[in-house]
Amino acid sequence: MKTKKKPASAGTRLNRYIAEAGVCSRRAADALIAGGHVTVNGKKAALGAQVTIQDIVSIDGKILSLRHRSAYILLNKPKDSITTASDDRGRRTVMEVVNYHDRIFPIGRLDRNSTGVLLMTNDGELAHRLMHPRYGVEKAYHIILDKPLARPQARELEKGIMLEGKQTSPCKIEMNAADNTELVMTMHEGRNRQVRKMFEELGFRVQKLDRILYAGLTTKGLKRGEWRSLTRSETARLKKMVKLTGIDQLDMEDA
Repeated sequence: MKTKKKPASAGTRLNRYIAEAGVCSRRAADALIAGGHVTVNGKKAALGAQVTIQDIVSIDGKILSLRHRSAYILLNKPKDSITTASDDRGRRTVMEVVNYHDRIFPIGRLDRNSTGVLLMTNDGELAHRLMHPRYGVEKAYHIILDKPLARPQARELEKGIMLEGKQTSPCKIEMNAADNTELVMTMHEGRNRQVRKMFEELGFRVQKLDRILYAGLTTKGLKRGEWRSLTRSETARLKKMVKLTGIDQLDMEDA
C-alpha cells in the first residue's frame, strides 16, 4: 500500500528540523527529544512532532535557527583518536584533531585504532542519509590480518555470514596474491565494528584497518591527521548520491 502524501501544512518533522539546523543527525535529535531537551513554542516536544518556520524550537533553552553555514570536512583519521564529539575518559577525539571553527560532528564511526577516510559536517540531513542503509554508500578498507586468509574463507565472507543474529550483506574481497594476510574489502553496510567482528567470527584478528574509500572519497593528498574541506563538486555529488536535491518524500517514508 502506497504511503499517502502529508499535507503541506503539516510542516517538517522535528528531528529533521534539528538536523538541518546543524546540531546533530536525526537519530541523535530523536534522543534529545526523548530526553526532554527540546521544546517547541515553550512546551516539551514529543517524538514525531511536526514544526513549521513559524514555530520556535529550542534545545536546553537555546533557540535554533536554520540559517547556518554548512561545513563539509574530509579527515584522514589517525590512530588513537575517538570518533565522538567528546570523551569522558579524556582521550583525544577527532574534534580535537580537526579543531574546526564551526560546530561539526562525524558521519558514522571509525573505532579508536582504525584510520582513514572520515567525513565531518554540520549538515544533519546529509549525515543521516549517508548513514542510512537504503542508500548503500560504498566503503572500502585496507586490512592486515594476524594470519593468512584462505580463498574459501574469503568467499564465505563475500557471500555474507551470520553476525550477532543477522546475516551480513554481500561484500567484495581482493587479496594480495603475494601475502594473504593483506586484502581490500569493499562493502555497503556499516554496523558497529562490523569488519573486525566479521573476521573474528572466522578466528582472525585485524591488526590494521584503514578506510581508503567512503562514498567515492579518498584521503589522497592528506597525511594522517590532516584534513580539508570538500569542494563544491564533491559536496554536490554526495547530495546527489543520497537524493538530497529538491523536494523528496523521505520523511513520509520514515513516518
